Amino acid sequence: MDRWSPEDRSALMARVRNRDTSPELAVRKLAHAQGLRFRVNRRDLPGTPDLVFPRYRLAVFVHGCFWHRHSGCKRATTPKTRQDFWEAKLVRNVERDQQAAAALEGLGWQVMTVWECELKDQASVAQRLLASTRGLPPLSTSVDYG
Repeated sequence: MDRWSPEDRSALMARVRNRDTSPELAVRKLAHAQGLRFRVNRRDLPGTPDLVFPRYRLAVFVHGCFWHRHSGCKRATTPKTRQDFWEAKLVRNVERDQQAAAALEGLGWQVMTVWECELKDQASVAQRLLASTRGLPPLSTSVDYG
């Protein structure tokens, strides 16, 4: 049983933002500090990437571990209430992420995913951004969609 009334839960969930989140702002700050210039939330690209580096044809998605099911992450839990609803919703998020990445790659874009938990090591994220924009091989070649 949910400890919140349906009205309170609805108000709480309505406050969850889909842009300008703390992890996204942290990645923007890292990129800007590296001298990289970018556009934010380009709606004309599949999936509306969080950061777009047009010069390098790089699209960056900053994903929350809970909402996008980061595999192996302790933050990727499933709520105990309404499990069928949440499972369907979160699986659909992962499917949508995969479709957006495939569509962008089909258009000739590189796709990079930065997970919320990865921001604990900001130097590593900054290094991945630099490697991706300089044409160097990335530190991690695996793309994990959960």
